Amino acid sequence: MKNIGFIGTGIMGQSMVRNLMKAGFHVSIYTRTKEKALELIKEGAHWCDSIAELVQGKEAIISIVGYPQDVEEIYFEKLLPLAAPGTYLIDMTTSSPALAQRIYAAAKEKGLHALDAPVSGGKIGAKNAALSIMVGGEESAFAACLPLFEAMGKTISLVGSAGAGQIAKAANQTAIAGTLAGLCEAITLSRRAGVDPQKVIDVISGGAAGSFQLNHNAKPIILDDMTPSFYLKHYVKDLKIAMDNAKANHAKLPVLHEVLRMFEELEQEGEGDYGTQALIHKYQ
Repeated sequence: MKNIGFIGTGIMGQSMVRNLMKAGFHVSIYTRTKEKALELIKEGAHWCDSIAELVQGKEAIISIVGYPQDVEEIYFEKLLPLAAPGTYLIDMTTSSPALAQRIYAAAKEKGLHALDAPVSGGKIGAKNAALSIMVGGEESAFAACLPLFEAMGKTISLVGSAGAGQIAKAANQTAIAGTLAGLCEAITLSRRAGVDPQKVIDVISGGAAGSFQLNHNAKPIILDDMTPSFYLKHYVKDLKIAMDNAKANHAKLPVLHEVLRMFEELEQEGEGDYGTQALIHKYQ
């Protein structure tokens, strides 16, 4: 497998494309705004003017876009009707498990192989080819696409059938919700008590409280640097997906419910393009 199509070159997608090219894959790209892909084009990615052009001669097509409605449009209006039988379709967007199951069923009818493979690790993980990739679908398709995943990620697992990757990602985002809120509360407690929050984070990060969030979001929070490595508005989308699945499966998740409420308020207040560390503003 050498010829790959890639749809979506945002914060995550840019680095994922670069790592695929470093691994020797020939990558053609498409995104709605070509200007956002100019650096990748300079680096050797082949630009396609449409998805119809992108699918030609590709063994696998990867997508990582914004929202479930974007995934639905791309797959049902373009990829599924246009891709040649035998093509592997890999959606790495954080999306709906039910939508992933629909895509899988429709792909199977057309002789296509669909995998849902959302990722975790943010901008840093994407840049360092250290993403966690959680995959749903058939084992044979997973095995065929494993070299692609290995070019982009470090922790890679087939967690179940179609839609299972999206369930795993919903669980991932749920876990982050509590951890990030805890980090904001730890910094708030330190500040209110008159103790240097950076010194507190330095010492507790080496103990039982240590986490990715402490290592990567504590400093921006302390400096009030809201530059996104992951957009707040996209995290709201992710948490809504997690909450919908919690309700569908009769799971009571009060921490998720509360953190989602705070993030929705921040988005309504105009902070959607900030990073997720903007949660600290609910504590100020």
